[in-house]
Order: sequence, then C-alpha cells, then structure tokens
Amino acid sequence: MRLARKLTLGLVAGVLAVMAAYAWVQIGHEVLIINADLSKNEKLGHGLAAAIESIWAKEGEARAREMLDTIDRHGPDVIQLRWHRLRDLLANPPEDVSNEELAALKQRNIVTFRPTTNGEWVRHIYVPLGVPGEEPAVLEGRESLQEEHRYIDMNHRELAFASALVAIMCGLTAMGLGYWLVGRPLARLRDHARAIGAGELEGRVEVRQHDEIGDLAEELNRMSANLAEARARLVAETEARIATLDQLRHTDRLTTVGRLAAGVAHELGTPLNVVAGRAAKIATTETGQTAEYARIIQEQAARMTAIIRQLLDFSRRHGPKLAVCNVRTLVGRTVDLLRPFAERHGATIEAESRGGEPFARVDQNQLQQAITNIMMNGMQAMPRGGRLRIEIDSCMARQPDDEHLVAQPYLRIAIQDQGEGIPSQHLAYIFEPFFTTKGVGAGTGLGLSVAHGIITDHGGWIDVHSEVGKGTRMTIYLAAAEPSTAEAAS
Repeated sequence: MRLARKLTLGLVAGVLAVMAAYAWVQIGHEVLIINADLSKNEKLGHGLAAAIESIWAKEGEARAREMLDTIDRHGPDVIQLRWHRLRDLLANPPEDVSNEELAALKQRNIVTFRPTTNGEWVRHIYVPLGVPGEEPAVLEGRESLQEEHRYIDMNHRELAFASALVAIMCGLTAMGLGYWLVGRPLARLRDHARAIGAGELEGRVEVRQHDEIGDLAEELNRMSANLAEARARLVAETEARIATLDQLRHTDRLTTVGRLAAGVAHELGTPLNVVAGRAAKIATTETGQTAEYARIIQEQAARMTAIIRQLLDFSRRHGPKLAVCNVRTLVGRTVDLLRPFAERHGATIEAESRGGEPFARVDQNQLQQAITNIMMNGMQAMPRGGRLRIEIDSCMARQPDDEHLVAQPYLRIAIQDQGEGIPSQHLAYIFEPFFTTKGVGAGTGLGLSVAHGIITDHGGWIDVHSEVGKGTRMTIYLAAAEPSTAEAAS
C-alpha cells in the first residue's frame, strides 16, 4: 500500500496545484470585472457632475443641491452623494487625501479607498465643480465595496471547498484504484516471491490483470515452474550421482571381499581336506562313539569346504558361456537335485511351466547355481516346513532402471516360499555379500549375492517382493531366445 499512498499523494498534490491555478485565474477575472464596474460608476459620476454643473449654471446652486439630494435619495444605497465647498475641504481635508492632491483637485478628480471603523471598504471620488462667478465646489461620491469584497470572499470559499472536495474525491478514487489495481496484486507478488525464496516452488500467484503487473505475475509463475523443474533435475542428478558412488563403493568392496575370500579359501582348503580325510579314515576304522565323532567332523569339514567353494565361486566368477537352453528342463533337474534336502526340512517343491517351451541363451551351470541358491534360501526360511513353488512363464517387461526402453519378451522364473519374510529395512541389502538375517551357522550371506551376480551377467535381474509372516517371492527375468533345430533337440 505504500506505492498506492505515494500515487495518491502525488495525484492530490497535482489536483490541488491545478485548482489553485484555476482559483488564481478566476479571482483575477472577478477583480477585472469589479474594476470594470467601478470604472463605469466613475464614468457615471463624471456625467452626473456635468449635469449638476449645468443645472447650477442655469437654475442656481440651490436647485443643483436639491437635484443632488434627490438623486442621492433615490439612487442605490451603496452610493452616497455629497456637496462640499472647496474651501471647507481645504480647511478640513479628509484623512486619506494629501495636501498635494487637494491642491490638484481644482484641475482633476481624486479617487481614494479607505476602510470604515467596522472594517467596511469604501471608495471616495472627488469631482471638482465650477461655475463662472460662483465659489468652487466639490462633488463627493461615496461607494461601498462591501458587496464586492463579500463576493470575492464567497468565491474564495467556494473555490477552496471545490478544491478540497475534488482533492478528496480524487484521493479516495486513487486510493481505491491503487489498492485494487496496484497494492493488492503487488502484495500477492511479494508473498509469492517470499514463498519462492523459502523453497515453495509449486504454488502459483493468480493476478487477473491485462497490464504490466499481470505480465510480471506470469513471469513469476514461469520462473517458479522453471525453478521447480531445475530443482527436480538437480535432485534426480544428485540421487543418480549418489547411487553411482554407492555402486562404485560397493564394487570396490566386492573386489576387496573377493580377493580376501580367495586368499582365505586357499589358506583353509588344504587343512580342511586333511581334516576331512583323517575323519573319514577314523570313521571307517573305528566303531562306537569314536566313529560317530569322526562322522560329525567329516560333515562339518564338508560344510566348511562347501562354504570355501562358494567363496571361490564368488571371487573367481567369469563371464557366462552362453548357449540356448530349455529353462523348464533345467529347473526340473534342479528340483530333482534338491528334493532330498527339501524332504529333510519338511518342505515340498512344486514346479509349473505355463505357455510354450521356455528357451533362453544362458550358461546352464551358472543359472542352475543361481536357482539352487535361491531355492536353498527359501527352504532355509521355512524352519517348520512349507511349500516352495516355482513358476515359469513368458512376459513383456523392461529393465527396472530405465523406463524409456521398449518392453521386450522375457522368461520369468518365480520362486515363492512360505517363510518368515524379509523386513522392509533389509530388502536393500539382501544381495550384498555376507549380509544375512539367519542365525549363526545357518548361512554365509553369499548365496543371494552369487545368484544376483550370475543373473546380472546374463543381462537379467531379480525382483523381490516380501511380506513379514507371509513369505518371499523372488522372480528371475531372463531375455527369451528362439532356439535353432539342433539347440532345441539338445
């Protein structure tokens, strides 16, 4: 509203200046009119003096005085006529007439202005009268200027009142228009600019004016939208950079873990083979409790050897040797291989393939290892037994990290268990090496990591959906392939 007040004050000052100039000109016109009237009255006084002189010369002084009294009595009240002898005026001169003027009164008229005791302005006109052979006389015309002054004062008041009224109306109009057209929209623009400065870029300012303020509002809205887009791009780029850095750190961590695993496997492999061999020999030569202890040692050594083999596979994994493979057949062999393990854990395995023959270009050994690891993880998640279901079908899908790719045909291998499920806070880490939620001795944390690496090397991915208490569903996506006759037969 400060701008509206300034505009209002400027407009009021301009209006007052115009009205003051108009009043000055108007009063000047009124003064000219009054002066013209006074000039007319003075001219009439000269004519009256000539008529009085003529009557005086023809009919005598008494008749002239009588005529002057008659004219004074019947004339306007504002004009009074008096007969003076010149010697009486010289003996008692009026206050506003100097001796020099009285001396010149014999040859010319004298006009004076003076106020009365009550503040009334009066004009006096002294006209010399002369008739040969008679004593010189003076005709005094006394004219009150009170009405003229009252008229000028009334014009002053009317002009002042009109000026004040015009200034007030212009001020109120300018204040209202300034608030509606300037103050209110500018306040909205100010609030919107503050919101932009505070980081709120989604809002818009609504100023429906087809003028410069409306254009400014549109530019602010456009700037806010551009800033929001730039911030969104910046956030996306920042998240992408952070994800890339995390991936680089993870890759470096995997490299370090792989080297460490290879070293540990090499260092422990030979002693474990010796321990397993000696335990097997003791188990075959001894009986009773000693043989039982030897078999326990042999089983644990075999378990440790399997863990070391996983470490070596993790550290030495090379690129897959691809060939077209019937995935349903491969899954069937894997199920037959793991069925005894499932029976010992009280689990049942169900496999189902929908659609035609599912073919994919894969490394059969590596893919079987990945499926085995996921199935083993699912059965270990069901300590009280349950059902492990495997479904194979075809679908159209796209890579999860690139939404701009066109959907391609993929084979989908879904492995669903009825285990305890994975908490949501752990889902982001299940494919990291050595991460496990199982108890001590129940897992190494390498199975899913190895499976993830194998599927990624094949150009696919693993999708995980888990609910605590309801189980986990891990879905493998592999690019579908069309087999040749020889490959299909094999």
